[in-house]
Amino acid sequence: MKVSEFSYELPEELIAHYPADARTSSRLLCLNSVSGEMAHKYFTDLLNYLRPNDLLVFNNTKVIPARFFGEKETGGKIEILVERIMLDNCLLAQIKASKSPKIGSKLFFYAKNTDQPEDSLVATVLDLEEGFFKIQFGSEISLSQSLFPHGYMPLPPYIRRQEEALDLKRYQTIYATKEGAVAAPTAGLHFDRSLISNLLGNGINTAFLTLHVGAGTFQPVRVKNLEEHRMHREFIELDASVCNKVEQCREKEGRVIAVGTTSVRCLESAAEDGKLKATQKETAIFIYPGYKFQIVDAMITNFHLPESTLLMLVSAFSSKKVILDAYQEAIRKRYRFFSYGDAMFIY
Repeated sequence: MKVSEFSYELPEELIAHYPADARTSSRLLCLNSVSGEMAHKYFTDLLNYLRPNDLLVFNNTKVIPARFFGEKETGGKIEILVERIMLDNCLLAQIKASKSPKIGSKLFFYAKNTDQPEDSLVATVLDLEEGFFKIQFGSEISLSQSLFPHGYMPLPPYIRRQEEALDLKRYQTIYATKEGAVAAPTAGLHFDRSLISNLLGNGINTAFLTLHVGAGTFQPVRVKNLEEHRMHREFIELDASVCNKVEQCREKEGRVIAVGTTSVRCLESAAEDGKLKATQKETAIFIYPGYKFQIVDAMITNFHLPESTLLMLVSAFSSKKVILDAYQEAIRKRYRFFSYGDAMFIY
């Protein structure tokens, strides 16, 4: 299957550079995955499409301020984008520089909003792994308390502006608890506390898992045939309570509804022979048309970039034609696209 089959033309003005005024005021395109039938709603109308005993599965990852600036030992300027947090105070990161730093060299991180190194923030380059540098801070450094306050929110590359104060709140779900993502699980950005309370009051159940979204989510697919593409690796964690809730949902004939493609990937990565297993591991699952879903019955998702692995994932759940037809209708109706944009409910 050709990657080019997942292309579409998007007017530049439909890319959402800012969130909607209120989380739940986004529009919602409700799509029947089989018939292609569509309905144009608002996110608060989601309640009308859910049934008692349905289970919404959320990704509780928390976006870290993952973009930093600094310099090499030589004085050359660098920009660091953290890919993921590792053990032993190590980070895996992309580093932009005129010349790549050498293995064993030191990196000096700037204090936020300055071009002066923060004395305590010195890291050593340990290795280069598949295009990412492995760097390590001293054991006395707390990444959360000492490093992250000097970082910037890693807005997606298609949002062409600098971080603003509102992003610290709005580029984060209200239920984010586990630090580690460098991109938000954006389908969850549409939920506020009132909506979740209403869901629970209507017999809709919730469960929380973790997939730490890596910077690789923004990397383009560089092959012509999608079967040749290799996904980046991301950490997932799913405990026994989620497995139990999924089993109870099945027993009561409810639907397992993934909130976002990250929840889809986590659930499907933890499935064995149609059963969900508690797990803590890295996943590189690549879901594209032809994939047989084991756990997910419906999903809530934003609109995704042309030729992206996320567009391929939602096409696998429905069909390429149904999804691309829905995207054309969304463009015609002037929906807002990508991370800060509107949403779909695909059932």
